[in-house]
Amino acid sequence: MQDIKGYDRSVQELLSSGSYGIDYYQREYKWARKQLQELVDDLTGRFLESYKAGDTSKDVAGYGHYFLGSIVVSQADEVRYLVDGQQRMTSLTLLMIYLNNLQQGREKAVAIQNLIFADDFGEKKFKLNVPERNDCMEALFAGKTYNADDASESVTNLLDRYQDLGELFPEELQGEALPLFIYWLTRKVKLIEIIAYADEDAYTIFETMNDRGLSLTPTDMLKGYLLANIDEPAKRLEADKLIKKYLAVFAGYGEGTESDFFKAWLRSQYAKKIRERKKDAKPEDFDLIGTEYHRWVRNHAAEIGLSTGTDFHQFVMRDFRFFAGFYVRLLDASRQRTASLESVKYNADAGFTLQHHIALAAISPDDAPDTATAKAGAVADFLDCWLNLRLWNYKSNSYSSMQYSVFTLIRDVRGKGLEEVRAVLHQRLLTEQQELTFDKPVGLNQFTGKAIHRQLARFTDWLEQQAGEPGRYEDYIVRSGKNAYEIEHLWANHYDRFAEVFPQQNDFDNHRNLIGGLVLLPKKINASLNDATYAEKIKHYLKANPLAQTLNADFYEKNPGFLQTLARTGLEFVPHSDFGKDDLTKRSELYCALADHIWSPDRLSPGDTAG
Repeated sequence: MQDIKGYDRSVQELLSSGSYGIDYYQREYKWARKQLQELVDDLTGRFLESYKAGDTSKDVAGYGHYFLGSIVVSQADEVRYLVDGQQRMTSLTLLMIYLNNLQQGREKAVAIQNLIFADDFGEKKFKLNVPERNDCMEALFAGKTYNADDASESVTNLLDRYQDLGELFPEELQGEALPLFIYWLTRKVKLIEIIAYADEDAYTIFETMNDRGLSLTPTDMLKGYLLANIDEPAKRLEADKLIKKYLAVFAGYGEGTESDFFKAWLRSQYAKKIRERKKDAKPEDFDLIGTEYHRWVRNHAAEIGLSTGTDFHQFVMRDFRFFAGFYVRLLDASRQRTASLESVKYNADAGFTLQHHIALAAISPDDAPDTATAKAGAVADFLDCWLNLRLWNYKSNSYSSMQYSVFTLIRDVRGKGLEEVRAVLHQRLLTEQQELTFDKPVGLNQFTGKAIHRQLARFTDWLEQQAGEPGRYEDYIVRSGKNAYEIEHLWANHYDRFAEVFPQQNDFDNHRNLIGGLVLLPKKINASLNDATYAEKIKHYLKANPLAQTLNADFYEKNPGFLQTLARTGLEFVPHSDFGKDDLTKRSELYCALADHIWSPDRLSPGDTAG
């Protein structure tokens, strides 16, 4: 074995010293939204432990460090290949591109382009240099749309995760704190770079680091603690079987599900405090349960009523059984729309991972099954309205931005009856609407694409249901593959056709991307209409889904269910034989009214009709 060296590197040092490659046999970039969210939450949360309003760039020198782990590199001559760590390095590169674009137009922008790419004789050489991904990376860096047709899994994932960053990065760090966060990320976040100068040595290190056997997880330790305190052998065996049963069930839903459950359950029922968002504030219940729930239960046993063996037995056989069983129902409802819990699916598709915390907080082992379902349904409906209201107003729904609000919701609905839960959520939504409204149309940009796609799917599905048909939301929400639906612009991307109306290209682009100028179409149809005029498109819209069909006058004939909906709701759907600037304005106003109807606070009151 040749020399092996380890170096303590800041992100700046790591990315300024050259490029990294990935060998052809390496797996694809596979990180999902959940892994990216955990990275963003960890980084932003640690930064906020040091940051306080009014700090300057020089103050960052005194902020705490954060260790991001290690990477293993095989170096031959001038080429460095990542043997272990490409998922983190790829995600870190995406974050750097996002932060660079977020700074555009600001006077106090931090120069980080040299950490994203190097100037290689006039051409960009990305610091994570993977030829098949470079065109995509170039488009993301330039803020341009990238055609992902026939793209690899890695490229498709890159695009999805970059859009996720637009939703996950906290709004509170997008203002004056942004340059300080960038300085902290590049100077204070550290990795260990382990360099081997022969491939076989690099793989030996990789195997040694990842093949040490399975250590006990927090769940294993919590299970052992609970069972050890049940003194009757028969009851201990009974509890053991029940825990194992649900752990096996959770395993079927994917890695990490069981830990997600314990965090949601324990936070929902027992968290009384959350760490204040200020410098040097200490972690509280909510935070500690998120990092070491097994230790938190042991340290707070008396507070949660665990004293005798009987207490521990009941904690498993009653509380754990009830909440684990309901959590499985929520997991299933997240995958497929379920009667009375339809909004659970919508919130899951929006990537809101904290919804189960609030749902579990609202229910109790003493609830009748129908009551527990109604409570959870009310929570999910509230979140559906709230999240879409925030998205319509370009507000972040990231974990960092939402965790304090979620904690207060947990506290407010915990231990309440059904009507009390509804009343609390209804008032909360009314309060939110004092600042946020659906009055102005949202627009499509590099970060809102997924959210607007979901909202168009909801509009289309709602229209189908009002006509007495089964809604096809599950079809419309598909964004990739042969059965995908894509956002269709009613105006083709031809500024020359509208040059007399819009003196500037940018003004045309902004109007074209307003939600009122968008519908959903199957991918293959969308591609065929790409350059067509509106007059050529409208006959095809009549064969599509209801949202597109409402543009055509023929749809309004012999469609009594739809006409009854218009009479009942007052929504001003009208056909458009042509589609100019005024038509776009009117259609955008209609979409605003439709959003206000679907995501109305009235859904939290008895007898709602919004659906």
